[in-house]
Amino acid sequence: MDSFDAGLKMRMKVLGEAHVKRSLADVDDFNRDLQQLVTGFGWGQIWTRPGLSLRERSVLNLGMLTALNRPHEFKVHVRGALNNGVTREEIREVLLQTALYCGFPAAIEAFRLAREVFKDIDGKG
Repeated sequence: MDSFDAGLKMRMKVLGEAHVKRSLADVDDFNRDLQQLVTGFGWGQIWTRPGLSLRERSVLNLGMLTALNRPHEFKVHVRGALNNGVTREEIREVLLQTALYCGFPAAIEAFRLAREVFKDIDGKG
């Protein structure tokens, strides 16, 4: 299996088939190369490495995406973290930790975004 195929499989496992299909349906001549890099390298060569569990990778992503203030990707990875077995309580603890190192505004925004995802999952959004 090449890295793109491995990445596609991992991306669907973590983010869900529906999300990945929506992302790939939006591919055009302008962004095709980026999607191939993200899927083949990011998901196919990094996420598939044995050194960290999917849970650990998800926890790291939540902290990094909070620090980088990337709301869309943060919400996508909240869902991915839940898919990888990270609990809502653990997500809360990750976000509290980000308040200390990334600042309260970043943590406040991350809490707000996580709650949006939770409401959507719970059918209250």
